[in-house]
Amino acid sequence: MFDVRTTGDEALIRLRLAPSDARYAGNLVAGSKALEIFADLETELSLREGGDEGLCVSYSSVNFAAPLRVGDFVEGIARVVERGNTSRKVEARLYKVLSVDEKGLLIDQDGPVLAVSAVATIVVGRGTAAQES
Repeated sequence: MFDVRTTGDEALIRLRLAPSDARYAGNLVAGSKALEIFADLETELSLREGGDEGLCVSYSSVNFAAPLRVGDFVEGIARVVERGNTSRKVEARLYKVLSVDEKGLLIDQDGPVLAVSAVATIVVGRGTAAQES
């Protein structure tokens, strides 16, 4: 189950990491799951910016700051920070809102924990929704 919301230049998604996301011992989730979540956010922004699904052409940075586990509730946020004719620079962040340990027990934390951040370049269509500069 997931939730996607977009307001202006920003897209938001919330979901719980599922058992099918486990790749390593201790129910650890591969970093590629964060990129999959970022791809969903980039698609939402592409639809808003260019009227079609667009395409991610590169990541200029990806930083893994905290491990993800099955059962974690995460929130991903992406926003357009720069516009070209058909390209958009997007900054994305994935936060653990509720975390669990390897046994699935809730871990106390003071607010959301940044797990992954990235900067991507996407290409969008020239549809009627495009806000080109």
